[in-house]
Amino acid sequence: MKILLTFAPLLLSTLVASKSFLFASNQQTLLDDDLSVPGDNPLKFCNDPADYILTIENVDLDPNPPEKGKDLQIKAKGNFTQKIEQGAYIQLSVKYGLITLISTTADLCEQMKEVDETCPLDGAKEFTKDVTLPKEIPPGKYSVLADVFTNDDEEITCLKAAVQFK
Repeated sequence: MKILLTFAPLLLSTLVASKSFLFASNQQTLLDDDLSVPGDNPLKFCNDPADYILTIENVDLDPNPPEKGKDLQIKAKGNFTQKIEQGAYIQLSVKYGLITLISTTADLCEQMKEVDETCPLDGAKEFTKDVTLPKEIPPGKYSVLADVFTNDDEEITCLKAAVQFK
């Protein structure tokens, strides 16, 4: 559970940065099928972000990559191209190697309260979130997938990341 609490804020904050979660201008482009999220981070879009409701301008993690036992600062900036109402949700999956540690659905509007935002979400958003990563994170590769949807099941954004802890 502590690992969920470690990765959920990281990805949710990133999503929040990505929708709040991460906001950006419509001038984002992909080069050579590069799905990397702009900024200093290990995040990748699941698909071409051109059709996502949340346009992510940038997400910066400090330190990048995250280190166990250290504070992680997440700065994100983006733009919601349509209003996100109550009922929006996040499907979150965290894996340790091939083992699924977490597979859950969370209320997006509830998670946004962690960065002092409330629904409805609309327009440009920017936030900074500090998360303390526990020292007890077992070494290994962790994969995170966060797929975010409106209350009408339209995709807001989808992000994935892989982090190696030593």
